[in-house]
Amino acid sequence: MADHSAARQTKVRASELVGRGWLNTGGKELSLESLRGKIVILDFWTFCCMNCLHVLDELRPLEEEFEDVLVTVGVHSPKFEHEADPVALEAAVDRYDITHPVLDDPNLETWNAYTARAWPTLVVLDPEGYIVAHLSGEGHVQGLTSLVRELVEEHEAKGTLHRGDGPYVPRPKPQGTFAFPGKALELPTDFANGRTTYLVTDTARHRLVQVEADFETVLATFGGPEKGYLDGSAEQARFNEPQGIALVPTDLRETLGADVLVADSVNHRLRGLNLSTAQVTTLAGSGVQRLIDGDTARTDPNHIEPGADPLSVALSSPWDLVYSREAAAFLVAMAGTHQIFSFDPVTGQLAVFAGTGAEGLKDGAVADSWFAQSSGLIEAKDGSIWVADSETSALRRIVFDTEEARVETAVGIGLFDFGFVDGNRQEARLQHCLGLTELPDGSIAIADTYNGAIRRFDPATGALGTLTRGLAEPSDVLVETTEDGGARLIVVEANAHQLVRVSIPDAMQHVDEGASQVTRKATELAGGSLTFTARFAAPKGQKLDTRWGDPTQLKISSTPENFILSGAGTAQGLTRQLELNPEITSAVLHITARAAACDGEPGGEIPDHAACHLYQQDWGLPVVITESGEQELVLDLRGVN
Repeated sequence: MADHSAARQTKVRASELVGRGWLNTGGKELSLESLRGKIVILDFWTFCCMNCLHVLDELRPLEEEFEDVLVTVGVHSPKFEHEADPVALEAAVDRYDITHPVLDDPNLETWNAYTARAWPTLVVLDPEGYIVAHLSGEGHVQGLTSLVRELVEEHEAKGTLHRGDGPYVPRPKPQGTFAFPGKALELPTDFANGRTTYLVTDTARHRLVQVEADFETVLATFGGPEKGYLDGSAEQARFNEPQGIALVPTDLRETLGADVLVADSVNHRLRGLNLSTAQVTTLAGSGVQRLIDGDTARTDPNHIEPGADPLSVALSSPWDLVYSREAAAFLVAMAGTHQIFSFDPVTGQLAVFAGTGAEGLKDGAVADSWFAQSSGLIEAKDGSIWVADSETSALRRIVFDTEEARVETAVGIGLFDFGFVDGNRQEARLQHCLGLTELPDGSIAIADTYNGAIRRFDPATGALGTLTRGLAEPSDVLVETTEDGGARLIVVEANAHQLVRVSIPDAMQHVDEGASQVTRKATELAGGSLTFTARFAAPKGQKLDTRWGDPTQLKISSTPENFILSGAGTAQGLTRQLELNPEITSAVLHITARAAACDGEPGGEIPDHAACHLYQQDWGLPVVITESGEQELVLDLRGVN
């Protein structure tokens, strides 16, 4: 079996931290010199990225344990145009309760200096300012803990470690009824003595709020204001950044013991809320983002055993949900795995309904389709399911008119293409859409979040138009009937911390501010034969899990598909020889690297009950063929100097 360990490298001095400005420092500019004597973790992130949000939460206990010797610096290197807006970045820092300094890197200067290739990327610097580790993806916290302890011991002995407070200075919290509301639901009048009320996920305060139709008068709160996980009464219950909510059909409420289902995103659970008793329960999800259970989970981390207890199944950032009559189940936008799960309210069974887990845009049978951080779901009157697929800035649709349900794309072309353009299927563009609703005429209203707009897609004509704009990151949209029998919109305006009513205009605007692509630098390849390697070194105290053979795996494909003539597909090992199509000069490589390691020292046996860990990273890598390009491509899954 091949040795997949990363070779030790020559010590490399860290590059200076360069950007537009700093957040969470009280206005102070930081430099590497000002951080000398501290262990530094550079977290390259962007606020649209679900994996980046996972890493923020993974780092919190590490930051607390080593608060006097460790400084995390979030290097915000944006994917979307909107993410380069400093006001939007400030809101994201507040929304996700980031408690470390953040460097605003809109031109990707620091990103390029550290050769980052994926969100998230972690780079560890020792107290003398040298790079000691380069990690991609999530799930590295155990290895980071071991590495930090090693560095503390080494540099305390050398006298180069400085203990004391770090440079973090907190920002003021938002005030008002809501703090970054996520999704909203109109409740049946029987839950409020004949009055129309609304249930809103008050995401940054980790609670659900029931409000009157004025959106300000609070009738009840469930959970919050601190994050946590606990079932029980409205006062006892705790959520962690709840997002989507769905009404349970009347005939299923007694079976579930709940009137509303909640996508409790950071707790990786589906929760139930009984509005009559004000009780919160857990219906599905173990609370562990990924379960590693022997060989099956190692090769397919999203595998769900038929008949499994729903409380034992690992979920990953459920973001929205809706009951589907055609599927006779709730469909759940599992943003963390780029899939749609199903949850049967009668049996409690969970299953993967759509998506392979590959991040991208691919239509066809649900089992073969690709999604990218789906964040909004609705059921249309005809029974089809519309999907806001945020990372591809796409409007997708699941239809049930054949033996096997299939996926179609209405708007959107891929992971790195977005914009603000109205028009037909070929030219229309969105930018990281999060919410949807169906209008009375059967068209679809879209919360086009990063464009700050509500758009309208007409399935009959295939055209996209604009209803209204100038909103602060709308994250959801509802339609309500007016007193005269007409219709208007209710918009969840997340960054304005409010719900607002918006008239539906008689004529749509036509906007064309241009199509855009992600500005990150494309990797230059020479074409022809390409050797790809994913570097991986197991953390100290862990060894590769070889009990079932090679514990590493590569899955490689491309857009367009014929860019790779040979070498695509899934196979063991972290090195692959690819043959590239000489007729194609630009493409996207889709690469997933995995490695499994368990607690135990190299050379020894893995104990029967050892904790095992799956390391995984997905790269969507833009490449161009040039005469000076490389014939070898090396990416770090976990590289340690």
